[in-house]
Amino acid sequence: MHTARNAKIHVFLLILILFSTKSGITQTDTLRLIFAGDVMGHTPQIASAEVVKNQKYNYEPCFRYVKPIIEDADVAIANLELTLPGKPPYTGYPMFRSPDELAVALKNAGFDVLVTANNHSNDSRGAGVTNTIKTLEETKFLHTGTFTDARDRSAHYPLMVYKKGFKIAILNYTYGTNGVPTEAPTIVNLIDKDQMAKDLAEAVARKPHYIIAIMHWGLEYQLTENAEQRDLAQFLIKNGADMVIGAHPHVVQPIRNEQVTMPDGSRKEALVVYSLGNFISNQQQPNTDGGILFQVDLLKKRGSPEVTVGANGIIPIWRYIHKPATGKSTFYALPVSRLEANPDLVPGMALSAQNALLKFAEGLRKRIGYREIRHD
Repeated sequence: MHTARNAKIHVFLLILILFSTKSGITQTDTLRLIFAGDVMGHTPQIASAEVVKNQKYNYEPCFRYVKPIIEDADVAIANLELTLPGKPPYTGYPMFRSPDELAVALKNAGFDVLVTANNHSNDSRGAGVTNTIKTLEETKFLHTGTFTDARDRSAHYPLMVYKKGFKIAILNYTYGTNGVPTEAPTIVNLIDKDQMAKDLAEAVARKPHYIIAIMHWGLEYQLTENAEQRDLAQFLIKNGADMVIGAHPHVVQPIRNEQVTMPDGSRKEALVVYSLGNFISNQQQPNTDGGILFQVDLLKKRGSPEVTVGANGIIPIWRYIHKPATGKSTFYALPVSRLEANPDLVPGMALSAQNALLKFAEGLRKRIGYREIRHD
């Protein structure tokens, strides 16, 4: 009896599949990506996380309120704008050297990928490049942008991310390393059109469903992208990038649909986020006290290689420094919409801090004018 029943079920499923195919009903897969801006490590941040001097650190509180949003993504990506030397001295600006525990906290917050090519990649010299990579691998991060040597780069670049039936290629470059030379045999990916064209050709050859270039570019504190950024964005798109995400200015810059003419004469359009701003830092300059998460859903009909951009938008993030009357300060990355919906979200948060958050959000929304995804 069970055999007959199973046969009937199999026949029913076959009919359902045939009906779905003939009716044009196909399954659409969704991959949700979240991009976070600059993860900084200034001296006050290191001091706030210190539990045992030069030995033990705890960054877990920093991401407590943003963790549910990060965990909701299928792939969450951030720019690690510091080095992890693995031993003291730990220092902030101008040579960012943070404890390994920061990577652990980012992983526990839900991040999956960290990009490491930026102007601070060499702040701990060659040994720091190597130990940063070692720490990220021990923490089970996917990562790209810096490499222990040419063999490492050849084997692991572009970074290929496999998730939910999607195959995504990620590339990462920086304009420079603050004049600190890259010590052989380590490699820091620099913005060089000849090299980027070769890397993009390699990415295209691997037939991913989508190619994302994450760029460390532009001018610090400038609220609008410059001509060089626009030129590079066009170049990246023309050579195969489907989306471009920017960092470095430490402030949020515009999000645009850029269009290019391809070699065959066709037109291609791609989203470019020129700068995500800061995710967590101690910077005090105007507009550096926060940034955005950029959330985007990639859509793909099952069995098809074609990917389209679905729902996408910004999630404003504000950096809050809680300063109790006694004890150490604590740094938080706060989702603005969560605090707007619940002013008592953070115990002990002063009214002046809430007003500063609202002022940041108001200015950001007015200036960027992009659709917002709320997480109340």
